[in-house]
Amino acid sequence: MAGSLARRSLARFGLLRSDYVTGANPLARRLRRISALERREEARAFLHAHNEATGAGRAAFERRWAEARRDLSRSGHYDHTPEEIAFGARVAWRNHGRCIGRLFWESLEVADCRAITEPEAMAGRIADHMGEALGDGRVRSIISVFAPVRAGRLPAYLESQQITQYAGHAMPDGTILGDRQNVEATRIARSLGWRAPGEPGRFDLLPFLIRDAADRRMLFSLPEGAVREVPIRHPEHAALAELDLRWYAVPCVSGMILTIGGIDYPCAPFNGFYMGTEIASRNFVDVKRYDLLPDIARAFGLDTAAAGAPLWRDTALTELNRAVLHSFRDARVTMVDHHAASDQFMEFHQREQAQGRRVAADWRWIVPPQASSQCEVFHLRMRNFHPVPNYYYNRADDGLQLMPYYGDRQRSRRARMVDRVVRRWKIWKRMAW
Repeated sequence: MAGSLARRSLARFGLLRSDYVTGANPLARRLRRISALERREEARAFLHAHNEATGAGRAAFERRWAEARRDLSRSGHYDHTPEEIAFGARVAWRNHGRCIGRLFWESLEVADCRAITEPEAMAGRIADHMGEALGDGRVRSIISVFAPVRAGRLPAYLESQQITQYAGHAMPDGTILGDRQNVEATRIARSLGWRAPGEPGRFDLLPFLIRDAADRRMLFSLPEGAVREVPIRHPEHAALAELDLRWYAVPCVSGMILTIGGIDYPCAPFNGFYMGTEIASRNFVDVKRYDLLPDIARAFGLDTAAAGAPLWRDTALTELNRAVLHSFRDARVTMVDHHAASDQFMEFHQREQAQGRRVAADWRWIVPPQASSQCEVFHLRMRNFHPVPNYYYNRADDGLQLMPYYGDRQRSRRARMVDRVVRRWKIWKRMAW
C-alpha cells in the first residue's frame, strides 16, 4: 500500500522511482519504458494499420512485418519508411485526445528530417519550418520529424516547449514581468548568454533551446522576419491599444514526443493555428501567465471594485476575445473562434464514427474555456483511451497509458474483457518501473 501511494505521489509530479537514478538524462526520464513484446505489438499494430490504409494487401504486410520483426529482434529498433512517417504523424494527431482541431489531420504536411542531426542544421530547418507555416498569413499545419531514439541512444532534441515564447523576467522587487510560465526558461537562457534587447519588457521573444546528443544546451534565435506578431486592438475600445498587447501568429509545439509503432521521436516540432480563446481567455489572463484581466477590464471602462457588478470578468473576457479575433482577422492571419472550433470537432467526430473509429478525447482540454455550455462539445460524452500513434510529454503522465487500442474492431465480449485486464496490467507494470 505504501509503495503504491508513493508511486502515485511521484506520478503526480511527472516522476517515477527510476527517475532518481544518479545522472539520469532529462530526456531519458521522459521516454516511455516498454518491454520488447510491447514494442513488437505496437509495431505490428501500426504496420497493419498502414497496410490497411494504403490497400497494399496481405502479402505486402507480411513482408514488411517480417522485416521489422527481424530488426527488432536484432537491435530493438526498426526504421520507418518516409510513407510510414507521414502516415504515423497524421494518425498521431488524429489520436491525440487533447486537441480540438483534428478535423484537418489528413492535411498535415510532414517533413522527414531524420538525416538532420547536428543542432545548427536542426535550427536551420526549424527556421524554414516557421517560415513555411506562416506563409502569407494563411497558416499551414506542418511537422518536422527529426531522428528517433535508437536502442537507448538519445538524439539531439528541442528542450523548449514552443519554438516561439515570451520571456518571464524575475524583477528585483519579486514581481514577474512577462509570461510567468517561462520564468525558468528565461533564467536558463540568461545563464547561456541571452539578454533582452534593451530594457526587459512583457513581450521579449526567447531563443529556443536544443540539447545535442552529448546533452549540451545550445541557444538559437529565429532570423529576422521569421516571427510575425499581431498587435491586439479592439474595434470599439481604443484604450485597449494603450496596453500594447500582442501575440505571435504561429504556435509551434516543440516539447512533445511523437511515438509511432513503438519508436519514439523526441524532436518533432509541429504547428497548427490558434483558437482565439487560447490567447484571450488563457494566455493573457491566467494567474500563472500574464494575469492582465483587471487591467484589460479597466481599459474597457469596467468597474472591477463595484459590489453590484460581479460579472465584470465575463464582460472583459468576451470583449478581449472580440479584440483578439478582430486583430488576427485584420492582420489576415489564420485563427478560429471557439464556436467554429467546436463545430469542427463535432464534424470530425461524426466522420470518425462513419469510418468505424472511436474518438479519444479529454473533456477538460476539448471544451473551450469561454461560453463552454454554448459549444456543442460541452454536451458530448468523451473518453481518452490513449491510442498509439500519439504525442506525449512524459511517461509518468500522458505517456503512461499509451498503447494499441483494439476497440474499433468487432470483438467478442470475452476478448474485450481480456483487453481491459491486459491494459490495466501494462499500466501497473509501467508504474512499478
